[in-house]
Amino acid sequence: MPFTLRRRLRPAAATAVAVALGASTLAACGSSDDDSEEAQSGPVSLTYWTWAPGMDKVADIWNKGPGKKAQIKVVVKKQASGDTLVTKILTAAKAGKAPDLVQAEYQALATLVSNDVLADISGEVEGVDKEFAPGIWQQVTLGSDAVYAIPQDSAPMAFYYREDLFKKYGLEVPKTWDEFAETARQLKKKDPGKDLTTFSANDSGLFAGLAQQAGAKWWTVDGDKWKVGIDDAATQKVADFWGGLVEEDAIDNQPMYTPAWNKALNTGKQIAWVSAVWAPGTLTTAAPDTKGKWAMAPLPQWTEGESVTGSWGGSTIAVTNDSKNKAAAAKFSTWLNTDPEALAALVKEGGIYPAATAAQTGDALSQAPEFFSNQPDFYTEAAEIAKNTAPAAWGPNVNVAYTTFKDAFGKAAKNKSDFGAALTTMQDATVADLKKQGFEVAE
Repeated sequence: MPFTLRRRLRPAAATAVAVALGASTLAACGSSDDDSEEAQSGPVSLTYWTWAPGMDKVADIWNKGPGKKAQIKVVVKKQASGDTLVTKILTAAKAGKAPDLVQAEYQALATLVSNDVLADISGEVEGVDKEFAPGIWQQVTLGSDAVYAIPQDSAPMAFYYREDLFKKYGLEVPKTWDEFAETARQLKKKDPGKDLTTFSANDSGLFAGLAQQAGAKWWTVDGDKWKVGIDDAATQKVADFWGGLVEEDAIDNQPMYTPAWNKALNTGKQIAWVSAVWAPGTLTTAAPDTKGKWAMAPLPQWTEGESVTGSWGGSTIAVTNDSKNKAAAAKFSTWLNTDPEALAALVKEGGIYPAATAAQTGDALSQAPEFFSNQPDFYTEAAEIAKNTAPAAWGPNVNVAYTTFKDAFGKAAKNKSDFGAALTTMQDATVADLKKQGFEVAE
């Protein structure tokens, strides 16, 4: 797959992604001559692009280490995140000046691989897969025998709820999505002025994670072609479920991250939130008056008795094809994301939830987030949830799908109209974009 994946996406691939991400941004980005190190007979120097906070302090642990570590120096260069970094790395790679290492979100890997940016490091990381949940590791292989990155942080989804208000209204924590819907209706009957939660279309990652939990595979490979399944049965089920709740006014239809949303959480107008393991940090600023009143539970399931979750976020560390020292880069990336000392530093300095399974129950996460001090086993529970993260399938134009989602589902949520039609719009736009840019697409 590594060879055919790249072959069938060229020669238009680089131009396609540049256009999709914004030509003006692409033109404005550059890469300095020292971003890629020449092979040396002596000590190796690696350049590492990352947006995670405190990564220079973590790299210093490696740089000051004894033995072989001393022969590999890592220079951290802070970058912007998201599409901005993807655009910059594409520009640098086109000029042959990509860094040795780059932090990349899971959904960006297919784009970078399609453009020949990332190296296959499977020969350098044999056995490392055992350090991660299968669903997480699958995302760095793109379903192949190749390995294009090492997982760094993950974001397993869970159900967050106001423990005090659930008790006040006599509500049970829903274990299935049917129970979730009934809980929303019960709350409305008991207090029409309150909502269980809201459906928000301003963060595509939430919907993608919910579809992932339901078993969706949005991009897959069919022979030498991409196959887009954004409107597959699993995603249709998710869209119909949330669209139905919005249409019957069982939940709110306002976007997240607004002053109104913050106020709803802070005052108890909304008493639950489907989110990810990073939720405590958001709640700390969005709803400061509710500290100690929330609890986390597993995500409701589509089938009673199952235990599956999706991801909302997370990133990896990849080695680029431009690196003159790929083995050294792979060695550092492996250390960074599996070594206990490095993982503890990642938690302390970067505030991340490590993808490595062992670190999720390690000393660095032995205490619950301060905002959830009432739930001492917060990270123990999170680790159990994370074990059953469903695999995700990403393609080379995630940004187009996400942008279309925000527009189509944003309108549908506001108008309380058919979510199924919005999903069709998302599917059609994604397929049309692939074809327009010269990608081969299976019907």
